[in-house]
This record gives sequence, structure tokens and C-alpha cells, in this order.
Amino acid sequence: MNKRDMILRTRFPERACHWVMVICFFLAALSGLSWFFPTLSGLGAVLGTPQMARILHPFLGVAVFLALVYLFIRFVKYNLPEREDLAWFANLKDVLLGNHDKPLQIGKYNAGQKILFWGIMSLISVLLLSGLVIWRPYFAPALPIPLIRLGLFLHAAAGIALILLILGHAYLAFWVKGSISGMVTGYVSRAWARSHHDRWYRQISKPAAKSEGRE
Repeated sequence: MNKRDMILRTRFPERACHWVMVICFFLAALSGLSWFFPTLSGLGAVLGTPQMARILHPFLGVAVFLALVYLFIRFVKYNLPEREDLAWFANLKDVLLGNHDKPLQIGKYNAGQKILFWGIMSLISVLLLSGLVIWRPYFAPALPIPLIRLGLFLHAAAGIALILLILGHAYLAFWVKGSISGMVTGYVSRAWARSHHDRWYRQISKPAAKSEGRE
């Protein structure tokens, strides 16, 4: 496809951070599942041995959180609630059916993506705080047993919820053609941007049009 037909949607530092976070998350999630469900105990070998998994799991969790902080700083301004998001909810059936004939005034991210953004941010924050509470040998020995039990419950519940949320995120990324390639190369086609994020497309097209003397 001609380069003039493509738009840079995600810069390299943000894409690299996203994929590093994905790798760390899946390693942490798989090792965590090996302790949560006895039938999945074999997943503890994903980090070499079950002993190594117990050592590396919390450090991977911290890496995920730090990557998330960077992405939060970069993307929070695009994920704040806006009045235009109501149009996305009102036309959810058309969105799910892939009908993009009606302009929905969607910015860089739609209302569903914003919910996903804040859901992931909230759950990983809960995982970090509860993980610190139960982290042996650094923090747990200094804390009361009831607090550690509460931390274990919150960590397990938030972990399962986050895994389900990420699976939904991955499914939608494959379902919307062009999303995965956009997150790999950083570029999306103008037709994709105009179809899925019409308001964002207009916003980024105006400066280019002016510089080319078309406005």
C-alpha cells in the first residue's frame, strides 16, 4: 500500500513498551495460574522451574506495572470520557455488526477501548498493591495475617479478572481487521482510520491538508 495512504497511529516507543508488557504479563499470568489451579501446575515451568517462577513472578508484575505507568502517561489524554462517547453506546449494535456507515464522532479511542483502558489500569494497580502485601520475603513477614489473607484474595480475584479482560482485548484486536498490524507497524490505512475513528482522522488530517495548501 502507498505510504501516502497510511497514518502513523502508534509510535515505536509506545509499541515496544506495549509488547514488552504483553510478554511480561503472559509469563506472570501463566505462572500465577499454575498456583491457582492444581491441574495447571505444569505452567510453573514457563519460567524454568516452579521455584524460579515464585522468584520471578513478582518482578514480572512490577515490570508490567512500570510499563503501564508509561503507557498511562502517553495515552490518558485520549481515554478521558467525552460527550461524543454517548453516540458509540447508542449505536453499539451497529458497532458490533461492523456497520460504520453512520459517523459516530469517535476520537483516537472509542468508548469501549476507554473502558478497557481504565479497567486494565485499575486491575493492575490492585495487583501491584496486593502483590506487595503477599510478597515474601520482602513485605509479607512484616504484615498481619488477616491483611495477607485479604491481599491473597484480592490478588487472585484481580488476576482472574485481568486475564479475562486481556483475552477479550486480544479477541477484539483480531476481530477488527487492521488492529494487529497497526500495533505491530504503528501504521493504519486512511480508510481504516476514517471508518473506525472518524473524528480522530479529521483532527490529524487538517494540519496535513493545510500544509499542502488544500485548505
